[in-house]
Amino acid sequence: MLLVDQGQEWHDERLKPDKCVCESEELKTACFSELLPKFTDGDFTFCQSNAILRYLARKYELYGANFQEAALLDVANDGVETLRLKYLDLIYHHFEEDKDTYVKDLPTQLKPFEVLLSQNPRGGAFIVGDKISFVDYNLLDLLLIHLTLAPHCLEDFPLLSAYVAGLSSRPRIGKYLDSPRHTSLPINCNGKQ
Repeated sequence: MLLVDQGQEWHDERLKPDKCVCESEELKTACFSELLPKFTDGDFTFCQSNAILRYLARKYELYGANFQEAALLDVANDGVETLRLKYLDLIYHHFEEDKDTYVKDLPTQLKPFEVLLSQNPRGGAFIVGDKISFVDYNLLDLLLIHLTLAPHCLEDFPLLSAYVAGLSSRPRIGKYLDSPRHTSLPINCNGKQ
């Protein structure tokens, strides 16, 4: 979403489902570890989704207006990733037995983001400050995933609901979200959602 919204072109190359990531010699030589995704910008290649996100944030000036905003964005992104790890643990390890408990606890997990939006003195359009940041793309992605898991999860969060609607209606993001480039991708590799 970040690249689309910034008007950038990219090529997305996916591993075949039967390809074992750990056995990929190309990945082993290109990356510090087997962490995916792999990102190439010109002749520079590296791996790890949050490193890529922060790299793009610096490249496209999406890391806040000052050091204080950057620090708040780091805190917010760590919160997004904490929730993402809980979600991934559910999806890949405990889906059948823990889905109901996870969904029931979701308001507790989402409330800090609602509070953060309410504390933004420049309005709740963005998580921090008055322009979009890398965290906004990351949080939007996570919220959209959760809306698939639990369609009513934002009902008690008016700011988060407006936030998702606002970001999703940005022209390039909205077009991308409706396109096969996005809709044809599985949310999770195991089909659970």
